[in-house]
Amino acid sequence: MIMENSMENELNGNKNPTAKGKAWFALYTKPRSEFKAAEQIEEHGINYYLPTITTLKQWSDRKKKVTEPLMRGYIFIFADEKERVISLEQQAIVRCVFDAGRPAKIPQWQIDNLKTMLSTKSDFYIHEGLVPGVQVKIIDGPFAGVIGKVQGNENDKTIAVSIDLLNRSVIAHLPKESIFEVIAETAK
Repeated sequence: MIMENSMENELNGNKNPTAKGKAWFALYTKPRSEFKAAEQIEEHGINYYLPTITTLKQWSDRKKKVTEPLMRGYIFIFADEKERVISLEQQAIVRCVFDAGRPAKIPQWQIDNLKTMLSTKSDFYIHEGLVPGVQVKIIDGPFAGVIGKVQGNENDKTIAVSIDLLNRSVIAHLPKESIFEVIAETAK
């Protein structure tokens, strides 16, 4: 599914939060309840990130711009353990994503990569599953600083920024002016 038009990033509170004892967590929401989950979490003063996209929808009689979640069924919180538990008590939240029997923490650099990519005016689509390919860091161009995996052929290069834990990747076309370098290992 290709997303069009402008991108919006929603994060209440700090733009680049850092706090001792806090980490990024991904929460599953009830179907079509991402915005409700954001409201409920915000009522408790917990920092959240709900990446959204504005698309142009066409019905038989009209066209309308609609803002919708980029990753359906997920919202990210920057929280300590107490705030994570409070978030899980909200009606629109189903559960926390777990890894190896523990609440999975998403690395800050993956959230930063997603925010950087979504701040550009480009076409995006979601790819379920991790995209195979060479991992690169964009040195120059609109995606400067983004670490991702390049895919496609010479004429149609795209970059995938992944949230590994969710098995989701956001893919955008790399502008021709982008300069990148291959990196040997995953960024931390």
